[in-house]
Amino acid sequence: MDISKIDKNFKLETKIEREGLTFYNVDEAPFKVYGVYRDGDHYVRMSADVAKSVSDGVFGLHTHTAGGRVRFVTNSPYVAISVKVNNAYKMPHFTFVGSIGCDMFSGTRYIGTIVPPTSVQGEYEGVIDTPFTDEREYTINMPLYSGVDAMYVGIKEGSVLKAAPDYEIAKPVVYYGSSVTQGGCASRPGNAYQNIISRELDCDFINLGFSGSARAEDEIANYIANLDMSAFVYDYEYNSPSFEHYKNTHERMFKIIREKNPDLPIIMVSRPKYYLSDVARRWFTEVLMVTYNNAVAAGDKNVYYVDGKTFFPEGMRETALVDNIHPTDVGFWCMSQRIGEKLKEILK
Repeated sequence: MDISKIDKNFKLETKIEREGLTFYNVDEAPFKVYGVYRDGDHYVRMSADVAKSVSDGVFGLHTHTAGGRVRFVTNSPYVAISVKVNNAYKMPHFTFVGSIGCDMFSGTRYIGTIVPPTSVQGEYEGVIDTPFTDEREYTINMPLYSGVDAMYVGIKEGSVLKAAPDYEIAKPVVYYGSSVTQGGCASRPGNAYQNIISRELDCDFINLGFSGSARAEDEIANYIANLDMSAFVYDYEYNSPSFEHYKNTHERMFKIIREKNPDLPIIMVSRPKYYLSDVARRWFTEVLMVTYNNAVAAGDKNVYYVDGKTFFPEGMRETALVDNIHPTDVGFWCMSQRIGEKLKEILK
């Protein structure tokens, strides 16, 4: 059904010129939205009340749509996307496409990107030609570092439009951490490591990466502890203001989540960097490994760790980071392989 023919408020003005172009609001069936949900005028990763209770930083970032995905099936020869945004973050070390753009995949195959203009004010649009003529499942990845108020998908009139099948692993993996977890600095949203893992393992996920604001507060730990999830991955070392803070919060967060979820697989991850100073290694050995070893000694059978030093193999170490902190696409792919390997072992 073309709802714009019934309700003129849904009619979308567009400059895209394609034969039979008809737009649909992704809030309506048969589209499925994952990783974010609508709260009033915005898509959010958690409610405003919860975000505000954690910190001003988390509140400021809770409308960023990192991990947000739209899934559907069509045989249209093209897919148009129109996005209404409520902010546009521009950073010198991060592509504008990664921060505010969208990209689209069919299964694990990359199809195309909607590149917003640097002058974007409130909305942008674009069209991606598909290489297929048969019915295919598509996933649109939302921006990593900007907020979305609305999204519309356009296909050729008369084309099939159906719901995508559920993820094979329907209960989401929850990721918590810093700007790296949020997706900085992937060149486009689909290259954030959680999106890569999601495609490869066919699993749902929730991205709770909060740039500069992941401090493992009790409020966020309790919020996560009450989520229905298949696994929990946490990595907030970069955002800890001091060694003492990291030491005082890392095991505490683990215990809060473990108490509510006695059988939940929990993966601890250290900072994604190969060349570590002695100080940085101390954070891993004297905090993360202490939490892990204490859990194992207590009989925990569902706790794991991934050493960030092992992410980048020789030959990729010099290309894996943008600024010695945030991964490039190469870095994120490496992270997806190590963390994804562990999740595959656990969940499949």
